[in-house]
Amino acid sequence: MGANATNALYFLVTAVFDIVMWLFLLRVILQYVRADFYNPLSQMIFKATRYPADSLRRVLPPWRNLNLGVLLVVFLIALVYVHTISGILNLRLSRYPAMWYALLKLITMTLNLYTLTIAIQAILSWLGPGVNNPASNVLWSMNEPLLRPVRRLLPQSGLDLSPLVVALALQVVVRLVPLPGMFR
Repeated sequence: MGANATNALYFLVTAVFDIVMWLFLLRVILQYVRADFYNPLSQMIFKATRYPADSLRRVLPPWRNLNLGVLLVVFLIALVYVHTISGILNLRLSRYPAMWYALLKLITMTLNLYTLTIAIQAILSWLGPGVNNPASNVLWSMNEPLLRPVRRLLPQSGLDLSPLVVALALQVVVRLVPLPGMFR
């Protein structure tokens, strides 16, 4: 396979896996923060991730607000991703490094997901301040636990800078995660 075909395949595989992993990560986060289950956006995420996550609930019951079955599913998806990318790039990975890279991939994806949702929430607040819609409600439930402590530390002004501070901090942490570029 030529270099262009390999690059295209790498891009396609990464995009598909990232979308699937983000859906499962969103489910974990929304359950953890107890976001409104009846919100249309929450319903879409829960229905999209229903299988095989719900069948694992009997085997791996939730711990506190953390759905261990969904976490296992997303970890296995990340592991398949690491092995798929390794195969595309003709790399050999043994079991433990592959598991380590899968874990690091999930950490960076979670941090990037939070950065994206904070940016979307900030944009929605600029476009329609005070407007109540399903997306802003879910984003608020998800991001407020991160933004609230920073908001308390910042001086009070007419402009809320906590999203900027948190997004910058998240991206600094992403750059500190020792994940090879091919798995990002």
